[in-house]
Amino acid sequence: MTGPSSRQPSVTDRPSAAAWRNLAVATLGFTLTFWAWNLVAPLAGSFDDKLHLSSSAQSLLVAVPVLVGSLGRVPVGALTDRYGARLMFPLVSALTIVPVLLLIPAKGSYGALIAVGFVLGLGGTTFAIGVPLVNAWFPPAHRGAALGVFGMGMGGVALSGYFTPRMYKHSENLPFLVLAAALAAYAVLAAVLINDKPGRPIPSTPLTHRLGQAGRLRVTWELSALYAIGFGGIVAFGVYLPTYLKTWYGLSATDAGTKAAGFALITVVFRPIGGWLADRIHPAVVTAWALGVVALLAIVQAFHPPLTPTATICLLVMAAGLGTASGSVFALVARVTPQPQVGSVTGIVGAMGGLGGFVPPLVMGAVYSAKDSYSIGFMLLSDLALAGCVYAYGRMRDAGRKAEAEPRADVSEKIPG
Repeated sequence: MTGPSSRQPSVTDRPSAAAWRNLAVATLGFTLTFWAWNLVAPLAGSFDDKLHLSSSAQSLLVAVPVLVGSLGRVPVGALTDRYGARLMFPLVSALTIVPVLLLIPAKGSYGALIAVGFVLGLGGTTFAIGVPLVNAWFPPAHRGAALGVFGMGMGGVALSGYFTPRMYKHSENLPFLVLAAALAAYAVLAAVLINDKPGRPIPSTPLTHRLGQAGRLRVTWELSALYAIGFGGIVAFGVYLPTYLKTWYGLSATDAGTKAAGFALITVVFRPIGGWLADRIHPAVVTAWALGVVALLAIVQAFHPPLTPTATICLLVMAAGLGTASGSVFALVARVTPQPQVGSVTGIVGAMGGLGGFVPPLVMGAVYSAKDSYSIGFMLLSDLALAGCVYAYGRMRDAGRKAEAEPRADVSEKIPG
């Protein structure tokens, strides 16, 4: 006989079929919109052949969608809290079709590319839609892994890096037409299959008030800083690595895009691993170790080792570290954020992560223009990763323990202020 104190896992502890369905559809949407968000970066070299852009001009071109997509996560996350992912996912996916198609007439003008890239940033906001959806459907013991799986939608960067230049080489309009059709089909699919969790708390306060509440939480900014290093590093490498490999190692646009796709693929694989580890170890500890590895290898890469094998190994292991850190940081977000504010906090944290990816391409372009070397940029990455490592281990373990000391059900129902 089983004694009354021997607790067996209940049905409510296991994710439902609806949870898995929503996770799968959200991940697909995140992948497609992330592909759209990263459409410009793998083609920057091809645009340069026609427009003769400077290194700084190329950096600005690939950074503009990152900036807009990052800042856009703040209002989109708050709107998701209010209206739900069932409305927001198909709506944002459908609206992203517009800038994707506008790239066809814009590709011959630098000013037009900047303007369309601004609107294309909309595709980067879906992260703030999917996180509250997944967080609501999955029980606490499975959230880290589930959010890590959703984060695999970053694979859109890898898909873009590999397929976009190849399709462009076959026909200059092909990648934009294919992606527009895929987004249209997905918008219909999402409208049919995505459902918000029944009984989810719907905030009644104005958007500005909810963002203010989230902004007053200390943990919002602590997590923002860590995510700016982890995810920001992924975004920065995703948009600038093709340019770096083409400029420094002399690769063709296609080869550089292929190698950048390999980097992105590693981050995709290791993001759910980071979430899975965070469910079993403290997420702050996982974050600290991952960022420590990045700090060490960024120093090695600063000395510009040969591409094969040293630089390739360094870049791929850094990709693993950044992917792991991104997954573990959002496992921590799920632990310490009240359920009604997950969208708002996710929007702010996600925005800071994206902004973390906006600055490095500009810095790398400016450093290369001034010094004809990327060493300073990699040393700055090492410094930031080391700072994140120390802070995650020294401070965020306590933040996690304080959250874990409260009953999980209570944590998800409290609204600060």
